[in-house]
Amino acid sequence: MDHKYRYLSSIFLTAALAAPVAMMAIASPRDDDRHEHHRRYYDRQHKDYHTWDSNEDHAYRRYQTEHREQRPFVKLNRRQKTVYWGWRHENPDNR
Repeated sequence: MDHKYRYLSSIFLTAALAAPVAMMAIASPRDDDRHEHHRRYYDRQHKDYHTWDSNEDHAYRRYQTEHREQRPFVKLNRRQKTVYWGWRHENPDNR
C-alpha cells in the first residue's frame, strides 16, 4: 500500500512542477503580435534604436513613395538603411 501512495504522490509532484513550465511555453496571441511587429533596429550613425511598429511601417511606405524604393526594409543593405534612418530623423512622425 505504501508503494502505491509513493507512486501517486510522485505523479502529483511531477504535475505540480511541470504545470508552470508548460503554461510559460504556450505563447499567447498578444505575445506573437508584439514580437512579430515590434522589432528593434540600431541606427549606427545616430547611435539610437528604432522600434519597427505601425508608425515606422507607415513612415517607410512614405519613404518608398518619395524615393521610389521598391524593396522591403529588411532587404536593404547597410548603406541604404543608414540613408533611410537619416531621412527618418529629418521626417519625424506628425503627432
